[in-house]
Amino acid sequence: MRCKPIGALMLTALWLLSAGSAFSDDGVDVKITNDGTQDIVVTVYDLNTNPRRAVLSNARINGFTSIPISLVADAGGKARISWTATTTDVNFRKCGHAQAVVGDTDTINVHADSSCGGSS
Repeated sequence: MRCKPIGALMLTALWLLSAGSAFSDDGVDVKITNDGTQDIVVTVYDLNTNPRRAVLSNARINGFTSIPISLVADAGGKARISWTATTTDVNFRKCGHAQAVVGDTDTINVHADSSCGGSS
């Protein structure tokens, strides 16, 4: 009599483990790409987390180079990000920033081609 409840429990546990592995792949994998020739320093935030989470923090990205990152997906399978970028040339500083909604395998082009506000 004891074997049946234990067997049912084991079947349920196996089902939950297999379902859990299917749900663990619900992230969004994207590439952050420097779409210019100058090296830039980039910070990327995952806005689907609360509080927001930095997935790249002051990462140097060489010209035309990509970095893969993983983000948290919402119920629709999309991720929301914000990014900031600054050139590495301290004598000719440029900045950039944006927000985006992305899907799995998307590429986010980042750049620093605008004047930086607030400099004195």
